[in-house]
Amino acid sequence: MTGSLTLVLLMAVLFGAGISIMLERSLTRVLIGFLLVGNAVNILIYLMSGTPGLAPILNDGVDPEAISDPLPQAFVLTAIVINLGITAFMLALIYRSWWLAQLGEKGDLVDDEADDLEDAEETADLIRMSAADDAAIQQIIDASDEEPENAMSPSDDDDSEVGP
Repeated sequence: MTGSLTLVLLMAVLFGAGISIMLERSLTRVLIGFLLVGNAVNILIYLMSGTPGLAPILNDGVDPEAISDPLPQAFVLTAIVINLGITAFMLALIYRSWWLAQLGEKGDLVDDEADDLEDAEETADLIRMSAADDAAIQQIIDASDEEPENAMSPSDDDDSEVGP
């Protein structure tokens, strides 16, 4: 059995196992299946790259046909990075779903109750302060409407200071 045939069989087994595991309901198994399929894709890209050759550096006397194609290597590196990013995202989803399952019926509202209570108390304080301000302003308006009878007007005495 040659190396290429072994890699083809390995790739087929990884694809088959990965897809069958991805069809499970558990998010952890979906993640494991995704990792297997990602590795199978990397092996597929490696197999499609052709026969190995010289390093992709053109020097004097190097036949361009003997140089290996660097593009599949770049594809594999890109696939590894994408696989890592999606794995991190799926791990975050798994953790979040586990956390919400542990909270039960309250769900995500557990931390919000204390914030809601603080907001309600702050709003009540603002309403009380606003009502007190309104009452004070109304008293000032009522006091200005009722001028005393013996109050001097500024036109009566120009030299005197008007004070409280």
